[in-house]
Amino acid sequence: MKLRILKFVPLLLSALLFAGCESIPGMSDDEAAGSEAAPVTESGEGGQGSTMSAAEERPAWSGSPLENPESPLYTKVIYFDYDVDQVRSDYYQVVVAHGEYLATNPAITVTLEGHADERGSREYNIALGERRANSVRQILLAQGVSDSQIITISYGEERPAVTGGNEASWSQNRRAVFAY
Repeated sequence: MKLRILKFVPLLLSALLFAGCESIPGMSDDEAAGSEAAPVTESGEGGQGSTMSAAEERPAWSGSPLENPESPLYTKVIYFDYDVDQVRSDYYQVVVAHGEYLATNPAITVTLEGHADERGSREYNIALGERRANSVRQILLAQGVSDSQIITISYGEERPAVTGGNEASWSQNRRAVFAY
């Protein structure tokens, strides 16, 4: 008798193992897997639920627009290509945003600091830094900024952001800086 029962033990264990892997009746596997990641709903006024995303949970920025990391005004350093004084296309909209901000806030002034990397003579780099600051200035003036709101200064190669004698360092030093 005992021997007969032992023959059915492996069969019984297999049946229990497959029964544990079976999906929920009436629900597809996708629905069962997605049930753990359901959106968060909260009760609103009148008993209506609302779905909130992560972006909506963040409170609106209440500080200065110059300090908002999501604003183009947060970018205050404009980088230039080697031996070039024209604003690169990837920074043009940032400069325009600063121009719009200054035009709508006529009491605010900005100092544009022009910089160059260490290559070239000191005099040449002072002139290049000045041309870079003036290039940004021209875009600001085109946005309606008053001339009296802008001060330009060139530091040439005198105030490097990064020290080093390679392209990675030089590219960080070819810049114009908005100093509010």
